[in-house]
Amino acid sequence: MNHLNQPWDDTIVDVRANRASSQVVLVCEHASPYIPERFKNLGLPDDALRSHVAWDPGALALAERMAEHLGAALLAAKTSRLVYDCNRPPEAQDAMPERSEVVDVPGNFGLSSLQKAERVETYYKPFRAAVSHVISRLEAPVLVTVHSFTPIYHDARRDVEIGVLHDRDARLADALLSCVDGQYVVRRNEPYGPDDGVTHTLKEHALPGGHLNVMLEVRNDLIADQAGQSGMADLLSGWLKRALVRVGVTA
Repeated sequence: MNHLNQPWDDTIVDVRANRASSQVVLVCEHASPYIPERFKNLGLPDDALRSHVAWDPGALALAERMAEHLGAALLAAKTSRLVYDCNRPPEAQDAMPERSEVVDVPGNFGLSSLQKAERVETYYKPFRAAVSHVISRLEAPVLVTVHSFTPIYHDARRDVEIGVLHDRDARLADALLSCVDGQYVVRRNEPYGPDDGVTHTLKEHALPGGHLNVMLEVRNDLIADQAGQSGMADLLSGWLKRALVRVGVTA
């Protein structure tokens, strides 16, 4: 059973909100590499299933530690983004990608409309409903999504270490960027931005209600172990607390 005793399937979405004391809601859409047995690993080899192709390594552990620091609710998808990417709307081509970065996903080739609809019903809609429900319980929710990215992309080294992403509402991103202390290379809307379709959760759950929001991307080599995850959680939680004060919110 999930902590809020709601009708969504807790094998699909992990909802941890029963001890939340903050207005902050942390969301980790790419938390798991798990692919249900019926999909036969989508035709992928084991090394691909363990890689960033299938999930965001380190992101869930980082989000968990941030939730502890902030007293925040945390929601995490429990299925690989290759089955359904919960940070994409059903009409997006990469919601059930045939190719992820440089890796073909055979199990997603030529999906019928019925097969796609079944995945939307099973994976996306319960996740969306859970996020909507948790946000609706708060007076002034602050939505923060947590992701990780690879140090190398298409054979090019990425020098950015932390990305602060936003869509058309930059209030929290601006405040957070003003708290950066120079310890890491931090950039706005890198290594991805709104034009890459990565802000769907923010657009779906924060923008319509005018809620403060931001998306955090951390290079995954920085959060590959417990020490890295703990240190990064300390840092980002501190920045976020100061940023919220600057926009007039108590974390």
